[in-house]
Amino acid sequence: MLKCRDVVNTADQLLDGDMNHRQLLAIKMHLLMCSHCRRYVRQLRALLRAIPFMYKKASDTEVSKVMEHVHSHRDNYP
Repeated sequence: MLKCRDVVNTADQLLDGDMNHRQLLAIKMHLLMCSHCRRYVRQLRALLRAIPFMYKKASDTEVSKVMEHVHSHRDNYP
């Protein structure tokens, strides 16, 4: 039986459809019994649907600045 933590850790795979039948059955069984996880998955789905409408497209200059920052700090992390 899955724990709530397992559902949280795999909810993105559930919404992307990247689960095998066994995993999907286990998640669906948990969701049938756990209203908290049902709410979590429902809210995550709503958030993922809303993200494209939240911000305007980044300009090439903004993308370049972010990428430069990422590359300059890449070596600071394991």
